[in-house]
Amino acid sequence: MTSILQPANPVRQLALPDGRDIELLLRRSARARHVMLRIDDANGEVELVLPRRAAICDGLAFADSKAGWIAARLNALPPTVPFRPGSVLPVLGDSIALMRPLNGAKRVRRSGGALQVPGDGDAFAGRVRRWLIAEARREIGARAHRLALEVERPIKRLAIRDPATRWGSCSAAGGLSFSWRLILAPPEVLDYVVAHEIAHLRHMNHGRRFWSLVEKLAGDCSAHRTWLRRNGTLLRRYG
Repeated sequence: MTSILQPANPVRQLALPDGRDIELLLRRSARARHVMLRIDDANGEVELVLPRRAAICDGLAFADSKAGWIAARLNALPPTVPFRPGSVLPVLGDSIALMRPLNGAKRVRRSGGALQVPGDGDAFAGRVRRWLIAEARREIGARAHRLALEVERPIKRLAIRDPATRWGSCSAAGGLSFSWRLILAPPEVLDYVVAHEIAHLRHMNHGRRFWSLVEKLAGDCSAHRTWLRRNGTLLRRYG
């Protein structure tokens, strides 16, 4: 997507009906046909997207008219769970408490229901994130390669990323990509997403045969799809 960030004063303050002042990020998009508002569920950033020729004052007037909607959306977001000592993470159904090492260890170590992490501030958070990504790569990789054998299709590439909207994807060339945040979901939800993308190795659509294969690989997944719809925003609030 081609986009151009407004070079002069790309951030404005917007007053909300509840008395808060928030930052409004301005961005021009060559593809936008109308003024749009976007709210990032992960960090709560509010972005005003302007078509190439739209006047900034018109965009700001539009944002002001939607201030009540913005406030409601922000208030509906789950609280953030930062990666710092004392936070508790759900890792494949297990509650893992983040803490500093008791013995001065220099490496991240999981011990029962605790994850011992050296460092402070950003260093601490970065080590937690890298540990979660490694766990996601290990757990997802094992599941994906096992199911790929069942459908008799090769995985050409497997990537672990942090996409803004998708939990997984499958390319026509056989490349798979998954969100590392799935490691924070219940194991049966992770199993469903992996089965969904593996089924795409045989059926690059969402037709009857595709869903039949998903159910063959992971059973009835309707409850897992519902869980993701209801809790997906929460997964993006970690970190």
